[in-house]
Amino acid sequence: MKITRQVLVIDAPDLNVESTFWASLLGGTAVETDDDWHSIQVNGEKVMAIQLAPDHVRPQWPDGQPQQLHLDLHVEDLPSAHAEALSLGAELLQPSPDTTAASGFQVYADPAGHPFCLCWGEG
Repeated sequence: MKITRQVLVIDAPDLNVESTFWASLLGGTAVETDDDWHSIQVNGEKVMAIQLAPDHVRPQWPDGQPQQLHLDLHVEDLPSAHAEALSLGAELLQPSPDTTAASGFQVYADPAGHPFCLCWGEG
């Protein structure tokens, strides 16, 4: 099987809030919109899509249902990335016990409750 393109699609009850959050966090340069679908581009490449799901149930982390996915985003500067994520509407779910460690991660939720991690180092 040859895969010619990969697009991560997540469900959300509010397309504008969710797509604006992810486009901003990922450094998106454009958000293509339709009635029930937004495509997010970074550097001219489609990297993610948001699908309208009016009955979306916010995932509960870490053991709740439903958890549809999570993303690991590796960053160079955790304090800066943390501040930016929060300013865009993320919620910190699990802080790292030691943000000065050589590697680690913190768990956040996007505005629709999808968990994602900001990771640093080689871990």
